[in-house]
Amino acid sequence: MDTRELTASDYLFKLWPWIEANLKRIAYAVGAAAVLVFLFLYHSYSQKQKEAAAGLALTQAMVSNSANPSAETYLKIAGAYPGTVAAQRAQLEGAAALFHSGKFPEAQAQFQAFINANPDGAFTPTALLGVAASLEAQGKNDLAIPAYQKAASLSAGPTVGANAKFAMARVYAAQGKTAESLKLYEEVARTYPNSTLGNDAGLRAMELKTQSSAAPAQSAPAAAAAPFTLTH
Repeated sequence: MDTRELTASDYLFKLWPWIEANLKRIAYAVGAAAVLVFLFLYHSYSQKQKEAAAGLALTQAMVSNSANPSAETYLKIAGAYPGTVAAQRAQLEGAAALFHSGKFPEAQAQFQAFINANPDGAFTPTALLGVAASLEAQGKNDLAIPAYQKAASLSAGPTVGANAKFAMARVYAAQGKTAESLKLYEEVARTYPNSTLGNDAGLRAMELKTQSSAAPAQSAPAAAAAPFTLTH
């Protein structure tokens, strides 16, 4: 008989002896596959439930702490729901709350812990900005500059990059590096002309030019460090 003329029944008839001989193995394989499917579905369901619970806890914390953010509340959420996006945001909010309360070394530690755990995360540039701002607030400007540079280079969006460059310009001005400061202020003003930060950068650039032309031997006075704002 030509094999092309074999029907499905013929194939099953030929295959049946092998099926009978390996019935236990087939049953084990089917059972194992069913267990794996169940575990995958259960994990997916559990993760969704965990994400939902974490998101609800973070929302409640942000509403209740809107007037006086509590770092402890946010960091508890981060610890209670590891592996969730809400936990990542909670850790950043907790670090920012520490910064706003003047606990700069503690804020830096939390931002750095976030970076260590999420080196390629979407919020990592924001955490780098937090590290840099914490270093600047501690007067460690030489360490703050490379941190700001890294935050600006890794940022996929304009907000973190613009804030990092603005902050670098401020630090350079504090160090008396007027040319470097002026270049960055003008870049921010040119790139973001219709934003508050862009307008502020333009004003700072004009101040530096005026001060440099009026007293070329003197360095421009440093502007007060702006408070760190968590943006994500």
